[in-house]
Amino acid sequence: MSNGKTPVRHSREIELSIITQFYPPDYAATGQLIEELAVQLGQLSLSVQIFTGQPGYAFHKASAPAIEHSDGVVIQRSRATRIWFKRIRGKALNGLLFCVRSGLHLLKSSSRGDVLLLTTAPPFLPILGYLANKCFGVPYVCLLYDLYPDVATELNVVSRHHWLVRLWDAVNCRIWQQAQKIIVLSPSMKDRVVAKCPEISNKIAVIHNWADPNWIVPIAKSQNQFAQAFNLVDRFTVLYSGNMGRCHDMETILETVKLLQQEPIQFVFIGNGAKNKAFQLQVSQLGLHNCQFLPYQDKQNLPYSLTACDLSLVSVSLGMEGLVAPSKLYAALAAGRPIAAICEPHSYLRAIVTEGRCGEGFCNGDSAGLAAFIRRLAADSTLVQQMGQAGRRYLQSHFTPQITAKQYSQVLREAALSKIEPSHSISVGQADRRSLRLRKGTWGK
Repeated sequence: MSNGKTPVRHSREIELSIITQFYPPDYAATGQLIEELAVQLGQLSLSVQIFTGQPGYAFHKASAPAIEHSDGVVIQRSRATRIWFKRIRGKALNGLLFCVRSGLHLLKSSSRGDVLLLTTAPPFLPILGYLANKCFGVPYVCLLYDLYPDVATELNVVSRHHWLVRLWDAVNCRIWQQAQKIIVLSPSMKDRVVAKCPEISNKIAVIHNWADPNWIVPIAKSQNQFAQAFNLVDRFTVLYSGNMGRCHDMETILETVKLLQQEPIQFVFIGNGAKNKAFQLQVSQLGLHNCQFLPYQDKQNLPYSLTACDLSLVSVSLGMEGLVAPSKLYAALAAGRPIAAICEPHSYLRAIVTEGRCGEGFCNGDSAGLAAFIRRLAADSTLVQQMGQAGRRYLQSHFTPQITAKQYSQVLREAALSKIEPSHSISVGQADRRSLRLRKGTWGK
């Protein structure tokens, strides 16, 4: 320095505690994303601890270690609960039991960190953030993967006029009002949340999911061991990879399969979910021979399974826009494959494939339009390559782990600051100056 003095810097790592039901070796996409996020945040001077459950999707695997250190992240797992795990009520009960164990963990923990990040896996988990804030003064951030109870009402699991729905909405608003920040995965999800609780609009950050383009790299099918193993090399292949759940439009896909059954085009479905068995049964009953069904793949196989196709499908059921956000989109972009998005006209998925010039969007039920798009790609390998490359470039400039981790880091640092100085006592100018110091790396003790 020109004055010969060393500037005084008060800095330390921020201690972040993440609570989420799913985490690898689980197959659940939410858990795999949290793992990648935790590692990236650790590289941005956040000390990360995870509290999670035993594998829920990967039931055939042995239990994971109760305590584990991986890539600088400390992982603590509760014991497993697998009551009626294939049914909605069983999943709800297992989620409730995980919440109880998470609450006990927070109660007994000697260090709850500077800030809590709570996912909506299970949906009622953020209430623990509210209680921890009230009891211990710990600031918390809610990461909304899915918007409940809206998902349940759209699926007709419960009437939107039921007293439980009204109570759940009221509890959500209270939790969001008390939270330091809310993270949602799409602009349409933010619109849904603001419609329910307008006063928290300035707390909401839209941060998309991501995929790692250094890990998922385009591989020609002729050189892809997965494509070779399952005879996917010589025919145009359409891939649906991931959860086939109640929120995903599998009906439009099935009608498209029927329209293309006599053409040299094959469909591959990798994963599981509530609609999987019924979908397979319909394919069998209709005598469709252009489909292949495979189980969830281990994480190390994903760079091969996701690139063993010529086109990737992403779907959201009618009425679900803004309630869910399919993470499979970003991995498909990284794989360098065109995208066909089945969704409502106002969906953010359409905005991405349009701006990225990497595919097309189709309305729910437009199987004829989807079939025509598939035929066009099957007849034009140059177009397939152009769209795939464009999508990968778009991902690299918008949705990499490094880009999104910086966005998360800023939100979490701003939330952690409130532990030292409550937000209601800070003027706007003070908050801006403190946020600037945080971004420069200083931390007042």
